[in-house]
Amino acid sequence: MTGFESDAADAEWRPVARTRTYELVIDRVEEQIVSGSLEVGDRLPAERDLAKMLGVSRAAVREAFRALEAQGVLRMNVGTGPDSGTTVAALPSEALTRLLRLHVALANFPVADVVRARIMLERESARHAATRARPDDLARLGELLDEMDSPDCDRARFNDLDTEFHVGIAEAGGNRLVADMTIAIRESMRRPLLAAFDDRGDDWYPIAEELRHDHRAIHQALRDGDADAAEKLTESHIRASYRHGWAQELP
Repeated sequence: MTGFESDAADAEWRPVARTRTYELVIDRVEEQIVSGSLEVGDRLPAERDLAKMLGVSRAAVREAFRALEAQGVLRMNVGTGPDSGTTVAALPSEALTRLLRLHVALANFPVADVVRARIMLERESARHAATRARPDDLARLGELLDEMDSPDCDRARFNDLDTEFHVGIAEAGGNRLVADMTIAIRESMRRPLLAAFDDRGDDWYPIAEELRHDHRAIHQALRDGDADAAEKLTESHIRASYRHGWAQELP
C-alpha cells in the first residue's frame, strides 16, 4: 500500500490548487518520499486514481510523473506485467550529479565561491582516499597522469584528464555523496577553466607543468597513505589553479 492510498482521507491530501498543478503534484509526491510513506520500489497509484485523489487532471499527474522520471526519482513502465506502472526509483548518482552541475552552472555563483566549495569537498575526499583507495584506484589515477604527460595532450584533453583525476580521488574516498557533489562542481568548472587557460596563451605551458607536478605529489601522498599531506597538497593545488586561471589569489 502506498502513502497515497494509506493517507488518502487525511487532510494533508486535500486537493491541490489549480495554478501550476503539475508542480504541486510533484510536491505531494516529494512529501510522501521525505516522510517515508513512499520508499524505493513502491508503486504509485494509476494516473487516473491519483488525479482523483488530488483533484487535478490526468494531464497534470502525467506531466509531474515525467518530470520526476527525468530527475531519476520515478520509473515509468507501460504494460500490464509485474514491472508495469510507476514506481519510486533509487536516485542514480548520474541524475543527482546532473542536477547539481546544472544548478552550479546556471546560478551564476562567483567563481571564487565555487572554488572554495571545491576545496572543502576535495580536502575531505583526498583525506579519505589516502586511507581507503584500492590499488586499482591508485593505478587508474597514475594512468591519467601518464596521459597528461603525453606530448599529444592538448589543453582540452588535459582539462578533461584533470577533471577525471579529481573525480577519481573523490570516488576513491568512499563517500558517495561527497563524490557526487565533487563531480558536479568540478564538471561545472570544466568549460570556464578551459576558457581561462586558453586566455593565458603560451603561459599555459609552464602552468601545465606546475599542475602536473602538483598531481604527482598528490598521487604520491595517496600512495603513501599520508592523509595530512594529501589534504594540504590538494588545497594548495586548487588554489594555484585558480591563481593561474584567473590571475588572482583566492580571497
